[in-house]
Amino acid sequence: MPFEPLVTAVIETTLNTLVKNDPELGRRLARLKGQVIQVNLKELNKTLTFIFSQQIDVLANYEGQPDCYLSLNLSVLPELRDQSNITKLIKQDKLVLEGDIQLAQKFSQLMTDCKPDLEEWLSKLTGDVVAHTLVQGVTGVGNMLKAQASKHQNHLAQVLTEEWKIAPAPLEVAHFCDQVDDVKSQAARVEAKLNKLLELA
Repeated sequence: MPFEPLVTAVIETTLNTLVKNDPELGRRLARLKGQVIQVNLKELNKTLTFIFSQQIDVLANYEGQPDCYLSLNLSVLPELRDQSNITKLIKQDKLVLEGDIQLAQKFSQLMTDCKPDLEEWLSKLTGDVVAHTLVQGVTGVGNMLKAQASKHQNHLAQVLTEEWKIAPAPLEVAHFCDQVDDVKSQAARVEAKLNKLLELA
């Protein structure tokens, strides 16, 4: 199976399963019924077309004209929920929007709320206790890895500033900035005195 149809099939199946299991998502889908939204994902340089009916169809190729076209990075999608962000995102070149702004917001809300409850899904396969233990274990490992990464980052910063003397320590930088300010002040005073002397001459 080619890569694109596989990706669109996975996205489509996941979204429809989530919508089916959550009445609130079902109501949000109903508000988009009959609409076609095209999303160009900048980081992948791919365009996906979402067609809303009783379900969500996701296509990699679409010939028609969408009701709304978005070009953005995935990380920007949640920011579309607040209409006041849209103009700012367009000015910052983080978003290209053609079509109905409210449609884009409804789409954003649906997509950002389509978060799978992994523990709930696992509990159907393994039971509540095992699912909870697995999710907590994975979360714990993730937190531990974050803590280790932070610790190594701090250690590297100390080695660079204190042992290898490659980078200045934060206090040295602050002291240098203070000295620069002092020199600026002295230069301003000398300049003022010179100007007075020139006026007297």
